[in-house]
Amino acid sequence: MIKLNKMTDYGIVVMVHLAEAEGAVATAPDIAAATGLTQPTVAKLLKTLVQGGLAKSQRGAQGGYALARPAHEISIVKAIEVLDGPLSLTDCADDDHDSCERVDCCPMSGRWKRVNDAILGALENLTLADMMPYNFFLDASRPAAKPAEDGAASTEPKFYGA
Repeated sequence: MIKLNKMTDYGIVVMVHLAEAEGAVATAPDIAAATGLTQPTVAKLLKTLVQGGLAKSQRGAQGGYALARPAHEISIVKAIEVLDGPLSLTDCADDDHDSCERVDCCPMSGRWKRVNDAILGALENLTLADMMPYNFFLDASRPAAKPAEDGAASTEPKFYGA
């Protein structure tokens, strides 16, 4: 079974939350509260996302984090690579034949690369926007952010779709 590790999964959750903020900055504590993740986990993921160029940070009293690009411009494969490293089913799928002591007699040598390339191709065509709740960008009936008592937008978690 091909399975993402938990931190990669959580990283996508954090990125979806940032995408839902529609360009507004969000703090690590706010993201943690909205997603149910721990604050240290969110902080670690945000650091990785900033270093990988997928998120940006803003310092100061109005500081926080936002996506570095619109969600529809961030491929899922790029997000996985930033969070977990290059996606590869086997060592020989990424041409790392040095780590295999059976490369000379292996009937599968080089054949996993086709499978790996097909998976990478599918993920490159899937963007962070595709991971958003159902019809997030298209649903005109989705509720607008509720104004807080002081007139600012609410930081309550938003849940859309089915």
